[in-house]
Amino acid sequence: MPGEAQQPCWLCGRPLGARIEWHHPVPKSRGGRETVAVHPLCHRTIHATFTNAQLARDFAGPADLRAAPAIATFLRWIEGKPADFHMPTRGAPRRR
Repeated sequence: MPGEAQQPCWLCGRPLGARIEWHHPVPKSRGGRETVAVHPLCHRTIHATFTNAQLARDFAGPADLRAAPAIATFLRWIEGKPADFHMPTRGAPRRR
């Protein structure tokens, strides 16, 4: 809605850009229903770093996720980049 303040990204805290994705902090496959707004790159980084089982067990809250070493490194790197910044996500292919 015009004039409405836009919420920040759930993971990095930067303002959201034109593209927004919705992340389930507790994966749907693990019974999660809540969704939170994130940048596409933040969303891809979460899922490239952790399995759904790990997310459900250890990282359902943003503080726990941000404290994980791989995510903390990503957050330091992404800080200050424009809201619509995007690049390919690197990560080893894995099973969910």
